[in-house]
Amino acid sequence: MTAAGSTPAAPVAPAAPATPTAPVAVVTGASSGIGAATARQLAGAGYHVVVTARRKDRVEALAAEITAAGHRATAYALDVTNRAAVDAFAAGLTGSNGFPTVNVLINNAGGALGADPVATGDPADWRQMYETNVIGTLNITQALLPALTASGDGTVLVLSSTAGHATYEGGAGYVAAKHGAHVLAETLRLEIVGTPVRVIEIAPGMVKTEEFATTRFNGDTEKAAKVYAGVAEPLTAEDIAETITWAVTRPSHVNIDLLLIRPRAQASNAKVHRVL
Repeated sequence: MTAAGSTPAAPVAPAAPATPTAPVAVVTGASSGIGAATARQLAGAGYHVVVTARRKDRVEALAAEITAAGHRATAYALDVTNRAAVDAFAAGLTGSNGFPTVNVLINNAGGALGADPVATGDPADWRQMYETNVIGTLNITQALLPALTASGDGTVLVLSSTAGHATYEGGAGYVAAKHGAHVLAETLRLEIVGTPVRVIEIAPGMVKTEEFATTRFNGDTEKAAKVYAGVAEPLTAEDIAETITWAVTRPSHVNIDLLLIRPRAQASNAKVHRVL
């Protein structure tokens, strides 16, 4: 994250224009997990994907992989919590040397930190989760909404979580942040009804990716492994990416307002079938 008062990142170079037949999809948090899987699937569905994340090497490698597979991709290093950097990115993306239209925004950047109870939770962790999951989504959505509207057929997708719809012990900070993402999507849908932009929310439950739980527990792989212990088949990044791609590629008049998706073994945030 970029600390308050820090120097904004330098403006990014303008995008290489897409071919006229390729709709453009921007995916945030695309350096790994659900974001990377979504970029691959959208590219396979015919989109020119613009993959963004803070880790420049990761998104450049992903864009190269997608291009090598015969699809279209452009990489940008971007911290969505840095408003100046987001505005510069949007200006380059939609400027005279950029893409003719932007059709889809996948707000995937986010994450969880810690699992402490409210009484002992770290305010710094809470603040960072809110900045990434809510303010980051606000920044990039505000910056690209004019272009999405101008496209005549835009989609804003917010990846929230089942945590944004029901709480659980030790999860209050993440629940609060994802609830913020949920109500952002819900309110935006009300405010822009009548415009040619859909607002979709996908809320996954237990998804096993290479970094989510490890990041949450500050690199403690043992704690991370316990999250999924005994669960035969948690969801995968590809499961969520497939769901996102399905929702985005529905006919323009069809809006998937909210879709909660869990593995069969998970009945609620706090009730999971485990074989130990």
